Amino acid sequence: MRRAILLVLLLGGCEQIDPFTRDGAWRPVRANEANLRVHVADPAMLDRGVDDPRSDGAVTAAAVHRYRTDRVKPLAASGVARIQATGAGGAASPSGGGDGGR
Repeated sequence: MRRAILLVLLLGGCEQIDPFTRDGAWRPVRANEANLRVHVADPAMLDRGVDDPRSDGAVTAAAVHRYRTDRVKPLAASGVARIQATGAGGAASPSGGGDGGR
């Protein structure tokens, strides 16, 4: 119980060292929105979007249906090493684990 109280008291002081709240620090107030508005070609696109004539709604709807019914197709092999569990505590599995990046 004492440790919990001590922890709460120590965490209360974190605001003083937080780089976003200390005095003199830059605060990113709506910076992402401002950057997006600078880079978008037509500001009206931010409100209503743009149609893509190459898109196929049936393909998109089928993908959403597979996702909702838990029948997602696996991704194609990309030549990147697969991430696999290697056993408890990060120890290597008996089979060697992974594929060596091949």
